[in-house]
Amino acid sequence: MISRFRQFWTKVISPIANLLLRLGVSADAVTLVGTIGVSAGALIFFPRGHLWLGVVVITCFVFSDLIDGYMARTSGTSSKWGSFLDSTLDRLGDGAVFGGLVLYYAGSAGHSRWMAAVTLWALVMGATTSYARAKAESLGLQASGGLAERSDRLVSVLVIAFFSDVLNLPILLKIVLWAIAIASTITVVQRAVSVRKQVLADPTNARLGTPTAPNPAAADPSTANPTAPNPSAPNPTAPNPTSDGSVARSAEHKTPGPDTPPTTS
Repeated sequence: MISRFRQFWTKVISPIANLLLRLGVSADAVTLVGTIGVSAGALIFFPRGHLWLGVVVITCFVFSDLIDGYMARTSGTSSKWGSFLDSTLDRLGDGAVFGGLVLYYAGSAGHSRWMAAVTLWALVMGATTSYARAKAESLGLQASGGLAERSDRLVSVLVIAFFSDVLNLPILLKIVLWAIAIASTITVVQRAVSVRKQVLADPTNARLGTPTAPNPAAADPSTANPTAPNPSAPNPTAPNPTSDGSVARSAEHKTPGPDTPPTTS
């Protein structure tokens, strides 16, 4: 859902990204700094109960996910390493946000072990959602979409966490965390069903590899190379050493020399 507004946000962050490029900042550096900022904001302020302040800090860094991508495309430095780094650090940032809320509910500030368990489940299902897509794509299949994608989960929990703290309505955050946990679970099931349908529709996708047919030549060394000479077969062109070491030739194969008169029939 939120990803549909990517074009709008790209226009918003493009001036910042262009400024960073002129200053010589790399896209990888933006990715790393953004993840550190998100993780620090979540793990420092959320467990203490300062939800709104944590959201403000996280928001200042969360758009690095758009900025680094724009910088890589604009500068022509997009690479497999950058994609890998970005996706891996995104998982760390998500884990920090939901992990900070788990610590909030498990501690004295939130004081709700039940909600800590629900938030932890939302964290696990969110990670599984991302893994299901990555694993499907590694197998040549598709497992995108679903009820709750990464951007939907992240934006909804940050917005509601901010207002639940400012308005002193903790029930709002509890509701959205329950919703994310359930929606993420449904998304995992949706992606699993989608992959299953693709496999059933194309039987060639059912196996991980193509079985290798047995090589009959491997069992019979004599047929391994049909063009190779057989050492046990006589070679009519090879010299035949006699018992005394001399070479015997038949008369019909002997080449007439200057001292040998030609034979007549």
